[in-house]
Amino acid sequence: MKEQFVKVATATPQIRVGDPAYNTTQIIKEMRRASDSGSKLTVFPELCLTGYTCGDLFLQDSLLQGALNGLMQIIQASVDDDMISLVGLPFLYQNKLYNVAAVIHQGELLGLIPKTHIPNYSEFYEARHFTAAPAQWDVISIPALGEYGDRIPFGSKILFAADNLPGFVLGTEICEDLWAPLPPSCGLALHGATVIANLSASDETTGKDLYRRDLVTGQAARLLCGYIYADAGMGESSTDLVFAGHNLIAENGSLLCESQRFTNDQRIISELDLGRLVSERQRMTTFHVLTPDAGYEVDSAKQEYQTIHFNFRDITETKLTRTYAKTPFVPGAKHDRDRRCDEILNIQAMGLRKRLEHTHCTSAVVGISGGLDSTLALLVTAKAFDMLDLDRSGILAVTMPCFGTTNRTYQNACILTQKLGATLKEVPIHEAVELHFRDIGHDPDNHDITYENSQARQRTLILMDLANQTGGMVIGTGDMSELALGWATYNGDHMSMYGVNCSVPKTLVRYLVSYYAETTTDTELQKVLTDILDTPVSPELLPPKDGKIAQKTEDIVGPYELHDFFLYYLMRFGYTPTKIYRLARYTFADEYDDATIYHWLRTFYWRFFSQQFKRSCLPDGPKVGSVALSPRGDWRMPSDASANLWMRELDTLDPAHQK
Repeated sequence: MKEQFVKVATATPQIRVGDPAYNTTQIIKEMRRASDSGSKLTVFPELCLTGYTCGDLFLQDSLLQGALNGLMQIIQASVDDDMISLVGLPFLYQNKLYNVAAVIHQGELLGLIPKTHIPNYSEFYEARHFTAAPAQWDVISIPALGEYGDRIPFGSKILFAADNLPGFVLGTEICEDLWAPLPPSCGLALHGATVIANLSASDETTGKDLYRRDLVTGQAARLLCGYIYADAGMGESSTDLVFAGHNLIAENGSLLCESQRFTNDQRIISELDLGRLVSERQRMTTFHVLTPDAGYEVDSAKQEYQTIHFNFRDITETKLTRTYAKTPFVPGAKHDRDRRCDEILNIQAMGLRKRLEHTHCTSAVVGISGGLDSTLALLVTAKAFDMLDLDRSGILAVTMPCFGTTNRTYQNACILTQKLGATLKEVPIHEAVELHFRDIGHDPDNHDITYENSQARQRTLILMDLANQTGGMVIGTGDMSELALGWATYNGDHMSMYGVNCSVPKTLVRYLVSYYAETTTDTELQKVLTDILDTPVSPELLPPKDGKIAQKTEDIVGPYELHDFFLYYLMRFGYTPTKIYRLARYTFADEYDDATIYHWLRTFYWRFFSQQFKRSCLPDGPKVGSVALSPRGDWRMPSDASANLWMRELDTLDPAHQK
């Protein structure tokens, strides 16, 4: 459970309707399996101790007593399990029958949570047997449970918090509660619940699984919580209905795990990232968490919500089984990725369209190098011109060959410009840069940072002056990954009049260009875009070797797929270096060894802090995703903030100093 991960599970036991003794055995067996798998929370279906489809048997004292007997055995069996188990059963209290979830932990009944919304429509007739949860919680005694039944919290407004696992606060609702206009989980989450368990018996009708999945993931997104949904299975009666054990585990809108329906094994297990949930709530200022009172002593006011505190016995590291995308900015499924790419291209183009329209510009100047970033900027500019019904010839694509330019990138820049219908202008800058070297007394054989940055600033000077000549604006080409690392020449390619790529990470730039290539009907344009995609990423500021690119960015600054991964989890969730390092090792285990990941993570943190001054004065540009670096919006950081705290933590992770 280090880094606030907690393993959770659902289990749909093979029950017999009306046979609590048999069902108890099956539940305990599933508890053992879940505990052996490391689960800290296992959720069972609604009324699983008796079966949901008992009908009028719920009015039989024998069944109710059998359920209590089974509950006692389950409590006793839980003594050695370092796990919370939620088990559904019918419970008679003050002459009313309730559909409850028993919350069990280490030989103790922590509470009973009754169902709030009792369905009595279509195939459901629960109101024939059950009463809705009382408005207020109470503390009750259950003599039939002996020593286990003394002072048991009873009510729907009770939470369970693990004091030794920060961020773990459990709330519970039962089946129909989720379908109601105002589910109990809303109040539970607003009072601190980060994990919602739902004990359900939802029958199958055609298409219902899709709706059920949307409900669970949608509620997890709305409440910024983990949501564990355990469904009744094929052990239920099929007199009129079929139950398929559709179990779901979701986190903040993402489906982590889902069982296959209509099978004999519907147990699923995954890990919730409590740190992610806490981070989301921390930054969402419209999510107003109300602090619950501690303890559960009854007082005259009968406070609306109460929290029961407990501790897990073992808080060692949770073994991860869930999947983390290597490219978190890029959807994995092609259909979703294509939709995202189309949307982002439109956002970029609409942002530029508004700026062109506002400034009455009919000209745009783009420095085109034959690389990915400038290619994307040119594609977006062409799209913006189309939106304004402007002639693409008003786009001035400027190629400025110098010491590092290769024939491949030069030809690609020229062909791309021609195929898009823009105006190509070539301005060689060799002589101007050499003159500048003479002016400042720099040896042109010294290929240092002055040698490189002089070229970048010369190019920006030309672009700005050409924009003045044409009454246009310079369109920035730099992407978000470069901004994060400071991989831009200050007052060089760092500067423009509108940066269309400013919130597009490098890993996504590639997919955007690829999507454009796949969807264009121009085969020649497709061919040149494909070659640009195959070209190594390079600023081309150093002379080529044998006509080929000599300066490869990722050899210098590190793999962009790693840096984008680091950036996402640093900015989106505020993860510590320790947690990011762990996730990177887990996710990229098949590509990079620990030492490589650690090396580039140190590089990332050092550059991210030291280069903030470049981000503090960025040009305008459109936000396209959940992470952006605009100093006017998403990221407001002092330019002189110290990185010492983060670097010291990284020192403790150095694999060279670990056994």
